[in-house]
Amino acid sequence: MSIDQKLAELGVTLPAPKPPVANYVPVVKTGNLLFVSGQVSVDGSGKVAIGKLGGGMSIEEGREAAKLCAINIIAQVKAAAGDLDKVVRIVKLVGFVNSTLEFTDQPAVMNGCSDLLVEVFGDKGRHARSAVGIASLPFGAAVEVEAIVEIA
Repeated sequence: MSIDQKLAELGVTLPAPKPPVANYVPVVKTGNLLFVSGQVSVDGSGKVAIGKLGGGMSIEEGREAAKLCAINIIAQVKAAAGDLDKVVRIVKLVGFVNSTLEFTDQPAVMNGCSDLLVEVFGDKGRHARSAVGIASLPFGAAVEVEAIVEIA
């Protein structure tokens, strides 16, 4: 099954890739690696999932926000590679979770992103990862994730 078919089976519709909001590019390709700039928790209509983990946002809401980041990463990879079946491996994710000082479950939130990537890409979606708590993110987003992806 192709990755596009897998996305359809999962009911995931890729949005148009989000353009940069400052002086950077969304993806840099060097060799067989794509370095995907941080993708915030925004849906296809442009609505940002806003919130602070430990400050009123539940872990499940945070996981859903992280899943939006995964969908946006996939959209950027497709735009850069032209074909998602060229993905050899999701190499690494760095996740930033908008959270209070007391909140320590950033890894559980980031599982929303990781789980979708593994569901879509199978073993090629298994990756190294960091999950970092941060005081604030652009637009008040709950989560932002950057990725390194190997392509054929």
